Amino acid sequence: MAIFPKPSADNRYLVDHVTLIRRSFKHWTGQDLVDPRLSDRSAAQVVFEAPFLLLSHNGAPDPIYTYGNQTALQLFAMGWAELTSMPSRLSAPPENRDDRHSLLATVNRQGFIDNYSGIRIAKTQQKFRLENVIVWNLLDAQGQYCGQAAKCDRWVFL
Repeated sequence: MAIFPKPSADNRYLVDHVTLIRRSFKHWTGQDLVDPRLSDRSAAQVVFEAPFLLLSHNGAPDPIYTYGNQTALQLFAMGWAELTSMPSRLSAPPENRDDRHSLLATVNRQGFIDNYSGIRIAKTQQKFRLENVIVWNLLDAQGQYCGQAAKCDRWVFL
């Protein structure tokens, strides 16, 4: 079952979760995910509707997706409830899961990585390669690890 409802105007586009993602991104990369002059609520809407892929998963041993913007939902050909109840390891084809696991371990140690490229698979079995991906650790208000997020604005269908 999904942790959060699908982002919408009714729930302020999950402003608290997106703010966590944005602050963690700024912490690790020194960059802003979206225009920092936007209000948190406006930024959350912009992120959900953005043309780039944005995903997050929790910090569980077998992490579950906690967020996917509209671009991610379209690429993975899934609805919100389906994506946010899926272990994130299933986003990679079986033959690419070791590579994905190594990536996440590296990010866990370093805080972020900004040059990842990897194969993923949609619900339709369509494979695609994400290119130049930024992956970073999510830190809560106390600075404790609580998951990871990924942003990508380039992909190629295979």
